[in-house]
Amino acid sequence: MFKKISAILVPTIIAVGIIAYMLYRVWEDLIQALQLLEPKYLAIGIFICLVAWWLRGWRYHTILNSLNYPVSVIVATACIFVSQTVNLIVPARLGDFVRVFILKHEYNTSYSEGVSSLVVERVFDIVTIALLGAVSLLFVLNVRSEFYIIIFVPIIACLVFFVFLIVVRKNSSKNKYIQIILTMLHEIKRASLSLRSMVLLGGSSIVIWLIDILVCYAVVLMFQQNIPFAIVVLAIVIGNLVKAVPLTPGGVGTYELALAITFGLAGVSPAIATLIAVIDHLIKNLVTLAGGIVSIYYFGDWVVPSIKNVFNSKFGGEDKPEH
Repeated sequence: MFKKISAILVPTIIAVGIIAYMLYRVWEDLIQALQLLEPKYLAIGIFICLVAWWLRGWRYHTILNSLNYPVSVIVATACIFVSQTVNLIVPARLGDFVRVFILKHEYNTSYSEGVSSLVVERVFDIVTIALLGAVSLLFVLNVRSEFYIIIFVPIIACLVFFVFLIVVRKNSSKNKYIQIILTMLHEIKRASLSLRSMVLLGGSSIVIWLIDILVCYAVVLMFQQNIPFAIVVLAIVIGNLVKAVPLTPGGVGTYELALAITFGLAGVSPAIATLIAVIDHLIKNLVTLAGGIVSIYYFGDWVVPSIKNVFNSKFGGEDKPEH
């Protein structure tokens, strides 16, 4: 029991602590910063965020089709909504495994195919974000040296992974675990390395992340700030690459801190930078939460026990996933 509680409590305390420190540091300037707020851009940001979610669902639908599972865009979007909602609550991106169980329950996919679909999505996300960051570096002065490491290490890692996929062969092994890995590598290769998949997944990933950046840009306009678009791109890139390391649920705290630091490169005041970072992430998380609740009702009551089983299986529970 203590292990389960601490697994959630410690990352949550870290997330709350980071946000609290950021707000405390600029507390006296927050009221003045809030007076600049233009509410119409909040509605625009929410609408843009919803468009991005539909595109994520379409991309995941394309990935599953490549694995011979004709899942509708609505179901694919709902799968992502549920898994990302759980990621807002529990640490270590455990919500991703809920998606695997949903696919198993609804479409009888194998667990390896479910995990493979997640890997394909994550790899295209990471390489797209990092490449957008690399392009933005060409237009930003006085970039912190660690930003280069944050951006180029994922690019190199993804390139190595793709090369490995190209050269690996579909062999068999008597060792059960090695065979599972070989099967997954073949599934990932099938879903990501055809010309059609690379064009569709690569193109849609670029559009998805440009739209995600536009959500933040709408928040920038909401506070009547004139921040260069390249800085906004770089901020979202650094924030999401930092968030990819699951230190806190949903990357709360680490994401905001990364954005605020990056906006500082453009001379944005700490109060404004903090508010932009917090509200940008709040919009995205609230849309995720709302979509997740609707999606749980869409799938049915069996989803909630599956979420519980994912958590229990990771932190010492005895429940087994329902199929």
